[in-house]
Amino acid sequence: MPRYIISGNYTSSAMKGMLANPSDREAATRALVEAAGGTLETFYLTTGDNDFSMKVAIDDATDLIAALIVAGASGAASSLKTVRAFTSDEFTQMQKKAGEIAKAYKAP
Repeated sequence: MPRYIISGNYTSSAMKGMLANPSDREAATRALVEAAGGTLETFYLTTGDNDFSMKVAIDDATDLIAALIVAGASGAASSLKTVRAFTSDEFTQMQKKAGEIAKAYKAP
């Protein structure tokens, strides 16, 4: 199943809400990911450029994007970044495939 690493930031309105009513953001995120058909594998609150980072497994990237639209539209999250993650085994297969198709490419 494809995996994605998503990072982002909480908006000031989200932080005001967390201050007034502390809540488990991992549970809320898990519910959203599962509603989209995925699995939340990890969820971390982070320091630095992003407030949170998570790893999600989901078959259809369009379902993941739909969930991210919901999160963004809620006004709680901003600066969402999504990257596709590959295992070492997957990357090994890519290297083998590249070796197989390399002869089809002619450099300028």
